[in-house]
Amino acid sequence: MVKENLIATKTYTFALSIIKLNRHLIAKNEYVLSKQILRSGTSIGANVEEAIGGISKKDFRAKMSISYKEARETHYWLRLLKDSDNISNEEFIELENELNSILKILFKIIQSSKE
Repeated sequence: MVKENLIATKTYTFALSIIKLNRHLIAKNEYVLSKQILRSGTSIGANVEEAIGGISKKDFRAKMSISYKEARETHYWLRLLKDSDNISNEEFIELENELNSILKILFKIIQSSKE
């Protein structure tokens, strides 16, 4: 049995939320921002998975750093979606809370992997 990994679980769950958001945006005929948020929001977890399978500590840290950068980019797209009235303030807050939790964990992982 595989041990559950907190950051892998959180980023996977977040990616599912982003996929639902993408569908919502496409239904509203918002294709450009929907594609951006889908790419960056799902890339966070994909890079975490790659990091877990990394062949060295350096490889692990590099992939986690990419995940962190993708999470920052996702935050940018979320703010744009909110401020352009493509998502409600409530939707934004829910996703931002999830994302902030992910960012904190990724930052701690990156910092501790440098030691």
